[in-house]
Amino acid sequence: MSEPDLIAWRQSIEHELNQRIIPFWRSLRDNTCGGFLGLVEWDLTRRPQAYKATLLNSRIMWFFSSAARHFQDESLLDDAQHAYRFLVDRCLDRHHGGVVWSVEHSGPWLDTTKQTYNQAFAIYALAAYHQASGHQAALDLAFELFELLETRLAAPPGYGEAFDQAFHPIANDKLSENGVMAERTMNTLLHVFEAYAGLYVASGHRPEVGQALRGILGVFTTGIYNPAARRLEVFFDQAGRSLIDLQSFGHDIEASWLLSCGADLLGDPPLSRQLDTIGLDLVDSVYQRAYRDGSVAYEELNGQVDNSRVWWVQAEAMVAFYTAAAKVAKVDQARLYTEAAHRLWQFCVTVLADPRPDSEWFWATDPTGEPLSGRPIVSTWKCPYHSGRACLRMLDKLADALNPQAGLPKGQESDRAAC
Repeated sequence: MSEPDLIAWRQSIEHELNQRIIPFWRSLRDNTCGGFLGLVEWDLTRRPQAYKATLLNSRIMWFFSSAARHFQDESLLDDAQHAYRFLVDRCLDRHHGGVVWSVEHSGPWLDTTKQTYNQAFAIYALAAYHQASGHQAALDLAFELFELLETRLAAPPGYGEAFDQAFHPIANDKLSENGVMAERTMNTLLHVFEAYAGLYVASGHRPEVGQALRGILGVFTTGIYNPAARRLEVFFDQAGRSLIDLQSFGHDIEASWLLSCGADLLGDPPLSRQLDTIGLDLVDSVYQRAYRDGSVAYEELNGQVDNSRVWWVQAEAMVAFYTAAAKVAKVDQARLYTEAAHRLWQFCVTVLADPRPDSEWFWATDPTGEPLSGRPIVSTWKCPYHSGRACLRMLDKLADALNPQAGLPKGQESDRAAC
């Protein structure tokens, strides 16, 4: 087993960001109607008349804010500001509170559902934009949404999922699948946690956000993490009972590093050790059950594995395996995880990256690397957040590995602490 060339790896990630990912998403900017185009079809047809999802816009705002902060690039901050203005001007419900699910391409509301998951990503994006720009109104709005979640949407264990415009509960059809209609989901709770971690850092560690982070970690450790099955349960009824025999390899691998990162922010060593133990168990579970020849399968439902190689799963797995390599006690295991992370990156840039001009990454491939046709290149759910975040985090991690004594550049300390 040969050690990967960390310099070449870092250069490859920077090249992918600067030559494909950033230019592609920047090209979708709509300077006429605001925001960014909401749909690019499989055949690369751009649909300017397609609706615009608040979720996609928030994830684009998070990406450009984080990239601007990493590269200290004012032009990227301008793209983040463009997304911020669209969120505030078009997606925010100033009467009832919260953000709506989607708007018409020209701005009028289309779907006024108030999804908790969607509110969380708005918080995540606003916190990142505040860090990049110093814009106080963005942080104030993030806290308005935080208060909304904590006072109106919290429903132990966790948060309610879907509401109408006036916040009456409705069916959770947007985040349910596999034949169930879930009243609580691991996915929503994970991304509320992620949003709160970003808000905690952006706000200078406000105690009420830290308390909420601790509460969510308690739900994960006692009600979502299944140590016997070595996985996170996914869909739940209102009482928190699991509804389905499902392992989401992508969410397990994402949570493995994200929950540990958030626990570290709280400055509680016993809690960090607990989450590290859970995270390493999830990493090993995914490595044993889903990692094959440089890529990771999607999920296992009732014992049947979906072997499609979805873009976001590969990106999150790269970060998770590389993060785990620094935490495991055994040197051989650390080398296996480092090799897996490097091979996952090679899969991303040689298989998932679309070679067609003016494109980005395919949604998914089969296990042989053949792209699964028909899935859009851009949609409500297809975004730069997973791939972009993986690149930015790995640039930092590889920089640390190459020069561990260098310390952090001035002004980037909170970037490195946030999740």
